[in-house]
Amino acid sequence: MSKLCVSKEFNRFAFREEAPIADWLRALARDAHRSCGGPGVGAIGMCFSGGFALAMMADESVIAPVLSQPSMPFMLSKKLRHDIDVNPSDIPKIKARMERDDICLIGLRFSGDKMVPENRFRYLTENFGDKFIGISIDSSKGNSHNIKASAHSVLTRDYVDEEDHPTYQAFQQVLALFKKQLLLVHTSSN
Repeated sequence: MSKLCVSKEFNRFAFREEAPIADWLRALARDAHRSCGGPGVGAIGMCFSGGFALAMMADESVIAPVLSQPSMPFMLSKKLRHDIDVNPSDIPKIKARMERDDICLIGLRFSGDKMVPENRFRYLTENFGDKFIGISIDSSKGNSHNIKASAHSVLTRDYVDEEDHPTYQAFQQVLALFKKQLLLVHTSSN
């Protein structure tokens, strides 16, 4: 972990600079789209890579982005509490694509997750309006689903595969986004 904390790449996205890996991920998405066809690709970013799915939207191939507990940049200042690890100059381009192509962005977090502050989702709503679907799952003390206050991983470690559980319902919304953007569009064009 200590090597990660001092690495140039880590410091870039910890301090509000888009990580160089975002370029590589966009190229990977283009290659997958070219190889597999269809209307485009979906991307789920989780934790440290949470914002990468949004950064990938700067490429035309990504049409179904999901930010699951986007934890970067770290909240080292008040400004960083709301920022997301995307090049700020890409935000208007991404917003225009979302409007033009009717693309929605889903964000997932637990309400008590200190690594993913509520301000970050507020920032995404301010930038993308109703094209951002922010899902904050109640993890406050005494919540009705007994979700731990320390819950962080909506789609993995803290996921509960029961129909009435909010993590299951959040996952269903992710699947609905993928079906709408990736399957139904493709099916209707045949």
